[in-house]
Amino acid sequence: MTATGALIVQPDRSILLDVGHPSADEARAAIAPFAELERTPEHIHTYRLTDLGLWNARAAGFDAATVIDSLAAHARFPVAHTLLESIADTMDRYGRLRLQSSPIHGLILEAADPESMQKVLRSKRTDGMLGERIDDTTVVVHPSARGSLKQALVRIGLPAEDFAGFIDGEAHPIALTASAEQGADGASAWQLRDYQQEAVDAFESGGSGVVVLPCGSGKTVVGAASMARTGRTTLILVTNTVSAHQWKQELLRRTTLREDEIGEYSGRRKQIRPVTIATYQVLTAKRKGVMPHLELMSARDWGLVLYDEVHLLPAPVFRVTADLQARRRLGLTATLVREDGRESDVFSLIGPKRFDAPWKRLESQGWIAPAEMVEVRVDMPAADLRVLRAAEPAVRHRMAAVHAAKVPVVQRIVDRHAGEPLLVIGQYVDQLEEIAEAIGAPVMTGRTAPARREELFAQFRSGEVPRLVVSKIANFSVDLPDASVAVQVSGAFGSRQEEAQRLGRLLRPKPDGRRAHFYSLVMRDTGEEEFARHRQRFLSEQGYAYRIVDHSEIEESG
Repeated sequence: MTATGALIVQPDRSILLDVGHPSADEARAAIAPFAELERTPEHIHTYRLTDLGLWNARAAGFDAATVIDSLAAHARFPVAHTLLESIADTMDRYGRLRLQSSPIHGLILEAADPESMQKVLRSKRTDGMLGERIDDTTVVVHPSARGSLKQALVRIGLPAEDFAGFIDGEAHPIALTASAEQGADGASAWQLRDYQQEAVDAFESGGSGVVVLPCGSGKTVVGAASMARTGRTTLILVTNTVSAHQWKQELLRRTTLREDEIGEYSGRRKQIRPVTIATYQVLTAKRKGVMPHLELMSARDWGLVLYDEVHLLPAPVFRVTADLQARRRLGLTATLVREDGRESDVFSLIGPKRFDAPWKRLESQGWIAPAEMVEVRVDMPAADLRVLRAAEPAVRHRMAAVHAAKVPVVQRIVDRHAGEPLLVIGQYVDQLEEIAEAIGAPVMTGRTAPARREELFAQFRSGEVPRLVVSKIANFSVDLPDASVAVQVSGAFGSRQEEAQRLGRLLRPKPDGRRAHFYSLVMRDTGEEEFARHRQRFLSEQGYAYRIVDHSEIEESG
């Protein structure tokens, strides 16, 4: 057979993508909705078909025929029949079980066939969750077990579709400001973009689930429109107080909500109002060994619980969410990747992926800025490299991450992009303080007071401060629409989600249409190289290519 396609689809569910093939980008886009990227060496990228990936694709509207056709269209060789059968069986298992509401029995679990029900009943994972057996395919479910049962069913390979419905919650009128009108702050007219409308519609059709959109593409707007569609009291969970304030400002701008209808529940304030914005940090704060604020999630008759940056959901919030299955739940994120491996809990407790907009598609439509990705390899002096290799493994990462050789490279990049709004992002405070002094920029860390953070962000947006040095607090939910350059000097080992979020700081479209530039500084011949490959996996899956350059190339063109 003549080699034609960009994909080599293997019986073990791995998929090899020939990056140099003319149709590589088309093939990548075709498999992105259902395949997960595992490795990204220079010429061949390895993807894998997982049960969860296929179930999420099924929930988002893809059927087995679509998946199989996508593979066949781009495969270099015929796809093994056993693999095609496995794909069809896996996707068919999503929906073989259905949670329903019965006027006689309350919550029930229905199976498409007796064999599936027998598998559920025999599993130790479902002990204590099931009640009376109604017939060969139907069993009563204890209402309090709705969430934990869905978790258990995912783990035994039979995810249930939840059609048991939702309580209405307390009504509260929320409407979007009309596209022909100005928002509360005098902002210019606006309207939902097509993909935002699709996301809202997809969420409404399921009543619970996750919307995946790139940073800078308007996830907050999707949240606001979903709130307006629901018309109920809403609890919004966010990562920090800066994010809480940004959500409040967007809601005041985009909806008819008044300031006195929006409460902040954080370390500084404990306001419970029809729309309440709470931080994950305060919800999980312990007092005498308990988390007293978690009861906020069930303290009011919420009609909608909205989870911002759902990939960061702390474990205690998962536990409470298991008890909130009768309420509508919306998760917003730029990536479903969780470094703790709890993607299946997001799937079962928040809901499956309802909508996912590929980053490159939105870039091609002009909704997010195009970005140039550059990995800068920095040399470590031979004497330092010998010391690093003799150190304990736990010490080596920090030694490479904070090495002083990175500082002059940062200075060169700053000089190269003089006049452009620039962020330096890193993990270690002492390193950031050194760089801030070298480039004459303010530094912001976890120790910076919230008021000071907001002041610096405002000055950066206005251009008064052209450069900011920030710690990992800027990874999430920070609106910096004018940032066009980011220099990553260190990070949390091989975190894919962190890489995606940091690039996201740059992706809001620029008024003059210019490209964003994302530099990642990596010490050569150290563990940072392997971490970098892992960090880049998610963005590579989205179609971004990293250009690897030597630090001397930056210096020569500086």
